[in-house]
Parts: sequence; structure tokens; C-alpha cells
Amino acid sequence: MAAQIETICLGPLDVNCYIVGCPEHMSCAVFDPGDSAARILGTIENAKWSVAHIINTHGHADHTGANHKLASSTQAPLSIHRLDRDLLTNHEMKEMAGYLGLAPSPEPDILLEDGDDVAVCECISFKVIHTPGHSPGGACFHHADFVISGDTIFRMSIGRSDLPGGNHETLIRSIRDKLFSLPDDTRIFPGHGDPTTIGYEKKNNPFVMNAFFR
Repeated sequence: MAAQIETICLGPLDVNCYIVGCPEHMSCAVFDPGDSAARILGTIENAKWSVAHIINTHGHADHTGANHKLASSTQAPLSIHRLDRDLLTNHEMKEMAGYLGLAPSPEPDILLEDGDDVAVCECISFKVIHTPGHSPGGACFHHADFVISGDTIFRMSIGRSDLPGGNHETLIRSIRDKLFSLPDDTRIFPGHGDPTTIGYEKKNNPFVMNAFFR
């Protein structure tokens, strides 16, 4: 059974929240609920899905602003890579959440590692790909022919590396060594902007193509 993907663009920074569901088992995972919990919950209710996981690709507040409401409403566990645990709930992110009019995130229930499998149901499971550079614990989530990339890579662009814990060379290596090892026809669903593919970004992404290392 193919996964069904719903995209909701949320908040003042136009964060992409992805709801990936299984029409057979009627369960889903919610990636990066940045804002507008009512819209997310309404989409899930209309599809008649239960929420198996709430997953953050990284700990920046614009991607986590609806964590608290979704977790309390669905009782689903909240997951993030181990190295972004502190970022998720630190003072700076609480301040950023307040500035954006968002709620601070609760503590995560599950700390992920590179290579972990996150099962939504018997049909859908995501492989965790640790892609640091935008943040220490930035991660992408690969299933079948698509990957949810958070702020690691965008169509013709990459995530910022000038925020605390970011590193440009680390980010480029994450993209080249990990994401670009996926098949060219793998679809990329990024944290902001339009979808793309691995093959397209290999050929056209100027930030990766023109990167040099000392």
C-alpha cells in the first residue's frame, strides 16, 4: 500500500508540515508541526487516521510550534534525533517560539539515532538519516521513493548553517555523502518550498555543486 502524503504550509515562515498516512491501517506520522494545530488535527480527522508518531526533523521552533497541542491531543510520542534534544527545549528556542507566537515544545519521548527505523504501521517505516549541518541533530526520513528532508536541502538551495550548532562544511558533506547516495528518482519533500528530486539537485543545486573544502 503506497503512503499518502498531505502537505500543510504553516506559519509566518511557511514551514511544510507533512502528514504521511496509510489508507490500509488508518495510521499516520506527522512531521514538523510548526503551527496551526487545528488545521493539522482537522486534516487527520477528515482522513480518519490515528497518529502513530510526531516527528521533528530538527529542533528549531518554527518546525515545532504545534508539538505541544498535537502531543496532548493525540497522545502520540514525540521523536527527534538525540543531538537536537537540548535544542528543542532550550531557552533560545523558547524565546523564538514566543517571538513567532508559538508554544514551546515539550520534551521528546523518543531520541533517534542514525539508521533507526520509525514504524508508522506494517506498511510504512522510515529510515533515520542523520544529516547534521543545519543543526547538530538534523535528520532526514527515508521511505520507499521519497525522503522528508527538513531544512537540510531545498529545491536549488540548502539550509542555513549560521545558527548555533550549524556548520556549512558538515551540511554539504551530509548532503553529498548521505542524501546523494539515494536513487536519483527519490522525491525530496523539504521543510520549506517545493518538492524536488535527488537527481535534480545533484545536477542543479548551486550550493552543493560549487562547494569547496579546505
